[in-house]
This record gives sequence, C-alpha cells and structure tokens, in this order.
Amino acid sequence: MTLQNIHLIGVPMDSGKARRGCVMGPDAYRTAGLAEALRDLGHEVLDTGNVTPGNFDDEPHPHLHALGETIAWTKALSKTAETACAASLPIFMGGDHALALGTVHGAAAHANAEGRPLFVLWLDAHTDYHTPQSTASGNLHGTPMGYLTGRAGFDGFPAVEHPIPHDRIAMIGLRSVDRQERAALQDTDVAYIDMRHIDEHGIAKPLSAFLDRVAAENGLLHVSLDVDFLDPSVAPAVGTTVPGGATMREGHLVMEMICDSGLMTSLDLVELNPFLDERGRTAQAMVDLTASAFGRRIFDRPTRAYS
Repeated sequence: MTLQNIHLIGVPMDSGKARRGCVMGPDAYRTAGLAEALRDLGHEVLDTGNVTPGNFDDEPHPHLHALGETIAWTKALSKTAETACAASLPIFMGGDHALALGTVHGAAAHANAEGRPLFVLWLDAHTDYHTPQSTASGNLHGTPMGYLTGRAGFDGFPAVEHPIPHDRIAMIGLRSVDRQERAALQDTDVAYIDMRHIDEHGIAKPLSAFLDRVAAENGLLHVSLDVDFLDPSVAPAVGTTVPGGATMREGHLVMEMICDSGLMTSLDLVELNPFLDERGRTAQAMVDLTASAFGRRIFDRPTRAYS
C-alpha cells in the first residue's frame, strides 16, 4: 500500500434531484470518522472544508430541477477538482451524484494536462447516461455520464473539452436502466456489468480486466461510488433504493482490488442521505468501504454493533 496525501472535500450539493437530504452528507462522513479511519492507516489527510457554488439563476425550468444551481455547482467543482487532483488524491464527500458533472470534468482536465488518459469506474445501480432532453424525471443526477462522454443537449454547462471515451468507462452494479439509456448505451464500448452478470460470474473478473486496461495505458482512475451500488438492506440511506444490489462483502472486494491496483487518483462518495439513515449505519458502511480502498484489511477491521 502506498501512503497518500488525501484531501477531503465536502460537496453539500442537493440540486440534482427533488428529494432533499444529501446536503447533510459531508458532515455525516465527518461524524462517522472518515478522516480518522484514513489517518489510522497512515495516510496524510486534510479536510479542506466545503465547496460552494457561485451565483446562479434560480429561475425555474419547465422540466429540469434546479438547472441553474446545478450548472453553478458544475463550474465550481470542475475548478476544484482540477486543482485538487494536481496536488493530492481528492475524496469528494457528497452530495448527490450530479456532483460528478463537475468532479470528473475537472479530473479529465487534469489528466489532459498530465498527458495521460482518464478512466472512470462507475459503481452505481444506474447508468446516469441521460441528457437534459431524455430524462423523464428532470433530475440532473441522472445525467453525468451523458455529459462527460460528450452527448449533446447540455446548454449552459461548461464545454466538455476532454470527453471520456466510452471504452474507458466501466459501470458495475447496474440494475435500474431505463429504455432510453439502454438504447443509447448498447452500441457503445462502455463495459456495463449488471447484477445478473455479477450473480453468474462474480464481480472480480470484470473489475480486474478493467483495472488491467487502466494500468496498461498508464491511466488515471476516477472512482464514483454511489450508495445505491449496495443493496438497501445494508445501505438504506439513499433516495434511489433498488433491491438486489451488491453485498458488503462484494463492496469490500471491489475496494480492496482498487487498493491493490494502486491506480485510483480521485474518488466520489455520493447520494448519502442521512435523513433516511438508521443510526448512521450507511455512513459507517461507506466509511468502511473507503478505508478498504486505502488499505484496510479484514484483520484490521473493527467489529461494530449497531445498538
């Protein structure tokens, strides 16, 4: 394990969907001891506080929820991520998944400056491949992958000067993909691994193949971990619960393999809604998974009782 200089960056972003609560996510991670868990592993950890969006037009859109606010967050987060990736391994404590519109945008700009390709590992029940025109709900947390791959229709957002090629994206844990997203994705080179594939073949093989590609191309790796990657029985604090998700053991295996690869250069923790949690169990589960990504092993892991 290589010791890292980690910057914790709070993103109290709650504009990507109508259901409120993710604004409390960064403080829940702090309360659950994320910084302490990483320091205990020997890493240097600095909490840089919370990002704030600039001024924005809050004029309601006839279909999209909080469009102006989400654009403002995207601009602020892109600048923050580009700067943070150059100086550290940033962990973006969200906040809803619309934050990836900015964090991956900034990470791609940093990768371009380094002359290296950026790969994205999307751990999520959903593909989030919509555009503002295709989303039926109007919730922009369902659009980051559409935006970051350069799909059209994101008027007002920062230009995507360094779109992520589809063959540098792996989506693992999928189990809720609507018709429009499925049709748009099927003819691309995205590695999409749904839960049936995981049930039949396991989670290690497709992840290993993807990490091997990142290593072979000397790539940077951005990991975006959505709470709903996990089954809601173990991680209930998310507004987009979909039964049949990854178990905690599968989650730890993914994070341990990421750690073993030594490839991760930035990380999103998204969609934690503490308002829906049970005595902090989801926040603690996400902290434990993050610790596994940074070197914690089974014999290091404390035994907890939620009582």
